[in-house]
Amino acid sequence: MNSLIFVDIEAAEGQTPFSGRMTEFGAVEFKTRKKFYGRLWETELMDPSEGGLFRITSDTPSCSHRQLMADFANFARSFEGRPIFISDNPAFDFMWIAYEFDKWGMQNPFGYSGRRIGDLFAGASGKWQNTSKWKKWRATNHDHNPVHDALGNAEAFATILEKFELS
Repeated sequence: MNSLIFVDIEAAEGQTPFSGRMTEFGAVEFKTRKKFYGRLWETELMDPSEGGLFRITSDTPSCSHRQLMADFANFARSFEGRPIFISDNPAFDFMWIAYEFDKWGMQNPFGYSGRRIGDLFAGASGKWQNTSKWKKWRATNHDHNPVHDALGNAEAFATILEKFELS
């Protein structure tokens, strides 16, 4: 069986890796609930009226980004089967992770794709437009701590599997 890795990232200064920087990310393996946390840049929460969520507070990275991504790849590969990237918005989260692996010349352990929780829920509920109601099943509060957010998504995913008898 493949390992399901729930990932959430936070970024600042732009909407893509071209214009911004991933500041931190978190991951949770579904079966074991083992967690991974990576902080690339120190940040502070911004005033929402300023148009962003985080501001980078130092031009000095908080760690070796290359080593952090190597550690993350090892985490993702440490579970049984091929790691599958799952997120509430893989179009956003996956591009930042893929960029960092590519930037450092590393193979992305997730390959070239990710899975979206909302699509599974929409299909299971039989209503294509029903892509966000699953979020009510997050037990861990969605607070923009990427580990908390990834864990909440894994918890909601478990509820989807149970309610729709998908496991």
